[in-house]
Amino acid sequence: MCLGIPMQIKQINGYSALCEARGIEREASLLSMLEDNLQIGDYVMISVGNIISRIDKKDAMIAWDLYDEMFATIDSSTNHSST
Repeated sequence: MCLGIPMQIKQINGYSALCEARGIEREASLLSMLEDNLQIGDYVMISVGNIISRIDKKDAMIAWDLYDEMFATIDSSTNHSST
């Protein structure tokens, strides 16, 4: 299973973009989104190193809130099962 990761475009260099989320930067391919005319500052969903869709800031924040809940649940169940 692959999760899409919401990130914000910080730089565009040809067919790749430098994207950032929570202080972590990653390069991602723009090839599948060339017709969408993505710009610096846009929020995008990244999967397996490829930008797969443009999203708005609100949807990016909702996704991160959901991921935080999932990770907290995983951490909680892992900590309880090891005691």
